[in-house]
Amino acid sequence: MKATANANANIALVKYWGKRNEKLILPHNSSISVTLDGLKTTTTAEFSKNFHKDEFTLNGERKSGEEAKKVSAHLTLIRKMFRRKEFCRVESQNNFPSSAGLASSSSAFAALTLASISALGFNPKPKELSIIARQGSGSASRSIFGGFAEWKKGVQVGGGDSYAVQLYPKEHWPEFRVLACIVSEEEKKVKSRAGMKQTVETSPFYRAWLATVEEDLKKTRRAIKEKNIGLLGKTAELNCLKMQATMITTAPSIVYWEEGTLKAMHAVWQLREEGVNAFFTMDAGPQVKITCLEKDLQKIKQRMNSEGFGKIIESRPGDGTVLSTKHLF
Repeated sequence: MKATANANANIALVKYWGKRNEKLILPHNSSISVTLDGLKTTTTAEFSKNFHKDEFTLNGERKSGEEAKKVSAHLTLIRKMFRRKEFCRVESQNNFPSSAGLASSSSAFAALTLASISALGFNPKPKELSIIARQGSGSASRSIFGGFAEWKKGVQVGGGDSYAVQLYPKEHWPEFRVLACIVSEEEKKVKSRAGMKQTVETSPFYRAWLATVEEDLKKTRRAIKEKNIGLLGKTAELNCLKMQATMITTAPSIVYWEEGTLKAMHAVWQLREEGVNAFFTMDAGPQVKITCLEKDLQKIKQRMNSEGFGKIIESRPGDGTVLSTKHLF
């Protein structure tokens, strides 16, 4: 009763921010992302009648507290769905910083979902995997799929129509690149889940954010279809800034940006003034992700290195969540 899964994190081009149902993780708006090959989580899950409780280890460190509770809660959901009672040992490894604004929860819960369900001997379809992964972390619903994916917000109370679908596979736009400039590897003080709740409840700009998302989705679908980096980059950048504005205007204010964040933003704007198609996006964290094409990579990397960004993770569209025969234990 053991299985291992690999999942890649995804970066939202049109963001998901705010829930209409906290427990089921049902979003107020749909979102579009790209799954990236450079940000990977590997998870092994084993169920046994000999285990007396769930155990969770991340990057070699046994976890307790909130992180372990979230994993155990997701395992309990899966046990209930598949009518099993055994406890589970889970071990995960990330090849990138966790809880630092690089969407680690998207790959974490996508990998956990596939590994644990497979360990129980079941083989669900991608739609069902997406629905289950969503209930661990909303963005995980999109990491089930490779390439470009859209998470449909749905309207049903029970969430049966809130799941991700693949818009295009990774082969659709092989020249597309994302450069993640690591500003800080420290764990963020305000988790995304808490930040969303506070934003929905207190930001006066939240209604304006929702009112403009549908147009952003429409532009982004067209930009991906046509492989239009200018339209995609500008739309994603503005969408990101609108989301950040809702956070900044909460009570109390949530500001994930650090000095390096602003430095990277200005460097990207300067590159565009020089005729380079570079655009930024950010999530709930200080890291800056630059969207561009392969032909502009070296020029952008040189500029960011000169600005003091020593750690840059380069990614292209990657695969969805898949099983592996290489167990972690």
